[in-house]
Amino acid sequence: MAQHAKAAGWTAESWPIAAAMIPFPAVLPDGRAMQDGGPELWAGPLGQVAAAGFEAVDPTDSWLRVADLDPVRRADFAALCRDLGLAVPAISTSRRSLIDARHGAEYLAYGHRVIDCAAELGAGHVSFGFFEPLTPAQQQALWFWTEDGPRNPDDPAIWRLAVERVRELAGHAAACGVSIALEMYEDTYLGTARDAVRFVTEVDHPAVRLNIDIGNLVRLHRPVEPWAEMIRLCAPFAGYWHVKNYYRIEDRRSGLVMTHPAPLLGGTINWRAAIGTALDLGFAAPFLCEHYGGDGLGVCAQNRDYIRSILAGRRNHDQAV
Repeated sequence: MAQHAKAAGWTAESWPIAAAMIPFPAVLPDGRAMQDGGPELWAGPLGQVAAAGFEAVDPTDSWLRVADLDPVRRADFAALCRDLGLAVPAISTSRRSLIDARHGAEYLAYGHRVIDCAAELGAGHVSFGFFEPLTPAQQQALWFWTEDGPRNPDDPAIWRLAVERVRELAGHAAACGVSIALEMYEDTYLGTARDAVRFVTEVDHPAVRLNIDIGNLVRLHRPVEPWAEMIRLCAPFAGYWHVKNYYRIEDRRSGLVMTHPAPLLGGTINWRAAIGTALDLGFAAPFLCEHYGGDGLGVCAQNRDYIRSILAGRRNHDQAV
C-alpha cells in the first residue's frame, strides 16, 4: 500500500469510505425539507446509512446544507452522527459554482462557511466544483447527463476569477487544517483530464487537490478520453475521491453512445486498476461512494466492500514484497 497511506495509519479495514446522501431526497413527499428539520427528520436516512454498514457519511449539500444550519442544529447533526457511529470525513458541495454568473459571490461566501463547518465537524476535506444547476431538460430526462448542461465560459477573465476564488478558499482551508478537492465535471474548467491538471497546477496551492470523479465523464453520450488515461494524468493530483461506474456502449459506425449506472465491479472503468494506479502515485484520502438509480445505498455498500477488498489485496502484495 502507498507510503502516504501507511503514514496516515489507515488499513484496508479503517480507510475512510463514506456514503453519499444523493440517494435521499432533500424534500420528502409530504413537503418537509431536510434543511428545515432536525434529528427527527435526519435520523431516518442517516440510520439507513449506518444500517448498511457504513461508518462514514458525506452530508452532500444537495441533501442537507450542514454549513447553513444554526449552531444548535449543527450540533444536533454532529451528535446524531456520533450516536449512529458515523464519522464525517468530508463535505461535498453540488451545483454551487464559485463563478456562477448570478450567485458566484454568494457561493464563494458559502464555500467559506463549508470550510468552517468541516473544521468544526472534524472533516478533513471539502469538495467544490464549477458545475451549475440542472437545466429544465436535464431535470426531465431519465438520466440528466444525456442532456447538455451549462458550460463554463470560454473567457480568460472568468477562468482567472475561478483560480483566484479557489486560492482564496485554499488559504482559509489551510488555516483550518482542511484540504480542498476540485471535482472533475464535463464542460467546466475541470472537464477533461488535461484541463483539470492545468487548472490545479495554475492554482498551485498545497491545500488544493483534484476530486478525480471520472465517472462524471465516462457517462457522457459523446466521445471521452480513455478512463485509464484520465487516471494516469490526474492521479498524481488526487485528493478526496468520488467513485462510481457506468456501463458504456459505443457504436463507431453510427456514432451512438449509451451509458447506464453500474456497480464499481461491473462497469467500464476497471476500478482495481484505477485505485492501484492512484495508490502507486501516493493517493491517501477518503473515498466517497456514489450511485444513481435503483437502490443507490445498497450499491454503494457493495462498492465499499469491493474497495476494501482491493485495499486488502494491495496490503498483502506490499507485505509480500
